[in-house]
Amino acid sequence: MKGRRRKKGAAPGRKVTKAFARGFVAAALVAALQDRRETESDPPSARKILRHAVQGGTALAAATAAANALHRRDYGLALAAVAAGAGGLIAAEHLLTPCHQDKNEENGLGQEEA
Repeated sequence: MKGRRRKKGAAPGRKVTKAFARGFVAAALVAALQDRRETESDPPSARKILRHAVQGGTALAAATAAANALHRRDYGLALAAVAAGAGGLIAAEHLLTPCHQDKNEENGLGQEEA
């Protein structure tokens, strides 16, 4: 059985996976530790850290895929990578943001708050 020769460098899928992991870790660290010394507020919630981490990983992976496609002059794939990245960011924002009550609800006195 003949062995396949591998090209130097990682496959495009591996590059994007590595980029996601790097962006995920970097964004999680920033979200968890940013502004901790300046404010006396509570630490950010785990959900907020996860949302920022997923968004950071998604953004970096999409940017890496788009840059690789542009390098190969594959403009359609570059556009698709950007669109997929934007969709991933919106999905993470929607799925990982806690639901809040509508702002135009009544307060405890029966009055509507604006």
